[in-house]
Amino acid sequence: MKKIVSLLLSLTLLIACFSVFTACSGKPVLRIYNWADYIDPTVLDDFETTFGCKIVYDKFETNEKMLTKLTMSGAKYDIVFPSDYIIERMIADDMLLPIDYNNVPNFSNIMASAKDLAFDEGNQYSVPYMWGTVGILYNTKKVTQPVTSFDILWDEKYSGNIIMMDSVRDSLAVAFLKLGYSVNETDPARLEEAKQLLITQKPLVMAYLTDDAKDKMVRNEAALSVQYSGDAVYAMDKNEDLAYALPEDGTNLWYDNMVIPNTSQNKELAEKFINYMCSPEIALRNVDYIGYCTPNTAAFDQLDDEIKNEPGIYPSDEYLAKCQLFHDLGDKTDDYNEMWQAIINS
Repeated sequence: MKKIVSLLLSLTLLIACFSVFTACSGKPVLRIYNWADYIDPTVLDDFETTFGCKIVYDKFETNEKMLTKLTMSGAKYDIVFPSDYIIERMIADDMLLPIDYNNVPNFSNIMASAKDLAFDEGNQYSVPYMWGTVGILYNTKKVTQPVTSFDILWDEKYSGNIIMMDSVRDSLAVAFLKLGYSVNETDPARLEEAKQLLITQKPLVMAYLTDDAKDKMVRNEAALSVQYSGDAVYAMDKNEDLAYALPEDGTNLWYDNMVIPNTSQNKELAEKFINYMCSPEIALRNVDYIGYCTPNTAAFDQLDDEIKNEPGIYPSDEYLAKCQLFHDLGDKTDDYNEMWQAIINS
């Protein structure tokens, strides 16, 4: 019995030790919560080597799931990568620590168009990481007509060959944009109209997916998929029959930023990580690896002209002016969630 108790005590101490320092090595731990496939893994390895630390890296599939974990489970992270409207919510709920820019001099590399946006004016709490659009990834062997709007996602000839996003904001935004409404619509009549539109579409939908959607398109398993621009770049690189189109009337424009939750156990190391990510070399490595649009001027300047001049990936200023950012819905978030459940369960 004594041996068993002693063994249990040793294991408990080992686990407790690991939670503070990896394997009791004395190395500080940086806990990161990011989207899947959203960073070059060698960047993490190099940061660990350069700063003598250990990174604990977890992944999430949607902003909503990430926020739920942070608020409901008491999870403690030092760096999180949320999108614009979620950052707005986290600031309102006092979930973030202000960033000390004395520790982030590489912030000067961030282009002006990605700074001082409505969800965090002055960038007190967030530093831009990537940006992009929501469009339609399609198989040119299965779709021969021009792809110019979200209307095509309701075309019955593609029944069973359409992938929608498993995301309340993104899928409802497609419906709102098809109807000519704001992606932040709160009018009850218009919300009901969008809900019914997605319910009508549901028999045509193969699946509601997030990370798996791009891989299905690469394997020629669907004709059309609502897709983030960076995932579209990844898929097109794997399958030459794929193309990406933006609706002519505009779409959702989004920004993912790095933030420091107020539960951070190592704010100084978190700021070193943010600064590291904003260096031109590291920003370029991440762009090359994941295919999303960089807000880092120095990294953008080093991209191939073919990529910089691709309007579907880096749209013109004229097109971007027609796009819309998500905003935090406040109390209306529950209405959206209820509508999403009604759509999924219809």
